[in-house]
Amino acid sequence: MGLLKVGTPKSWEDSKKDLRYIRKAGVRQFISTYNRVKDLQGDELLWGDEIEYGIFHLDPENKKTRIALRGKEVMDELNRKETLNGNKGEGCHFVPEYGAWMVEATPKRPYNGYTSDLLRVERSMRLRRKRMLTALGENEVAPTMSTFPMLGALGDDGSVPPVKVGGDVTLSDYIGDGIINPHPRFATLSANIRQRRGEKVNIRVPLFRDSNTPEYVNYRTSIGITDGCCGSDSLQLWRYGKGDASQEEHGNGFVEVGCSQNSLDEQIQDSTGDMVTLSKWKVDVQCKGCLGLFYRSAPNVIVPDADWPRNGDIVVGYEIQDVPGWIRLQNGYYLPIHSDDKKIQFLCKVSKRANPSNGEMRRIGSGTPLFRTAENPPDADLASLLEGKLSVATLDQPPVTEAVETPPVEEQRENIRAAIHMDAMAFGMGCCCLQITFQAKDMDESRFIYDQLAVMAPIMMALTASTPLLRGRIADTDARWGVISESVDDRTPAERGRQDPKSPYEELAGKGKRRLHKSRYDCISTYIYQGTVVGQG
Repeated sequence: MGLLKVGTPKSWEDSKKDLRYIRKAGVRQFISTYNRVKDLQGDELLWGDEIEYGIFHLDPENKKTRIALRGKEVMDELNRKETLNGNKGEGCHFVPEYGAWMVEATPKRPYNGYTSDLLRVERSMRLRRKRMLTALGENEVAPTMSTFPMLGALGDDGSVPPVKVGGDVTLSDYIGDGIINPHPRFATLSANIRQRRGEKVNIRVPLFRDSNTPEYVNYRTSIGITDGCCGSDSLQLWRYGKGDASQEEHGNGFVEVGCSQNSLDEQIQDSTGDMVTLSKWKVDVQCKGCLGLFYRSAPNVIVPDADWPRNGDIVVGYEIQDVPGWIRLQNGYYLPIHSDDKKIQFLCKVSKRANPSNGEMRRIGSGTPLFRTAENPPDADLASLLEGKLSVATLDQPPVTEAVETPPVEEQRENIRAAIHMDAMAFGMGCCCLQITFQAKDMDESRFIYDQLAVMAPIMMALTASTPLLRGRIADTDARWGVISESVDDRTPAERGRQDPKSPYEELAGKGKRRLHKSRYDCISTYIYQGTVVGQG
């Protein structure tokens, strides 16, 4: 949780007048530190790990497990013992964490780059666990698990000793301020995030759906489709940090999910300021002799090297607000909704339960020729297109079409999921994890390692899949990252792209109204290594 000093943190109101100075001083300090270390060479590779433990109290009589708010007491006892035995081989160091039931443990001295130090890792972890167990009381355990599954689900009876739900710091409906570590930094941080944001943090995680989930008793899945609105090859993702619009529309009990997107989708989404919702569109070019549409790599840029959707095909995409009359498809291509003069309709929005009526439907990547005309060979059609002449594609046989009765578009919103709602920083910062910290030999190696870890970290989180339970419910996600990101999201409504009558805020960076597309505590935005690309040229 970083370096903690004894002192009295400023409240949000008291700190406002100093924010400009703090920002400028922080930049100056960063530049000064960078200039001091940028030319250092040959530093020893040092690294270490941090393990966070949650202390739980087992109540065999009532068959309940609660969090035990003895983190500081346990930490002080363990550090006292370490001081008495500090010169006897491998040691440990224990520091506070956000929750009053949590303790963080690190090796007393870092590991280095030798193979022999790899053997120290497990030995050190075992030692820390043994010493942790010596300080636990009767019926107490400290498993290394990412979160306490019932946090926020037990009301006033969720901790030992009991803590009343709510308080001036979090204003939470589920947890009490008393479960926060007593160090003044933690409560002040929680309150300041809430006050800068203008409201409580709002964490809504999709609820897992099975036959026994009450919220999904009357839920209807897609006809003939197993994994959401776009078919079995699409993922329904929780777009954490982008749910304000769905919260305004559906409340705290539901959250919007969306199909998997790539970086280009994100760019389009950023320009709209809202969450993108993919829809199904039926290709129906209402022009005599026209059997479909050519794909576009961008609006008005025809693609000559891909199959194209025929009348009756169902495509998946969303309207581009900055370019009216166009949709961007899930496969990355673009299609016009109508002709330039709006007299001829090309696409019509249909229900997400609709299936294609074109028996000749083929997906992109098939061996189907792009241009099919009765009179001209494919090469002639391609040449005419590249010269700017658009010829109408025809088929040897007309496509087999069947009338499909589709319900109204708004009849079913398949991208809406029941949600597990959480409203306090403790739900994110109360998670435990294993962290690794590195010191590289120079600036160049540091940048390189940073970029490599940016790729590896999400994979490692996916492999651990250690957070399937939140607030006593089974989540439709497995990692804690989205929860912790939203739990400390201090963006103002304007920074989140919402209406904000209180903006501008003169004390804040960008006056608190510059659009920020993700929480400040989130994934990285860019790689920083400046090496050359192998094999270029």
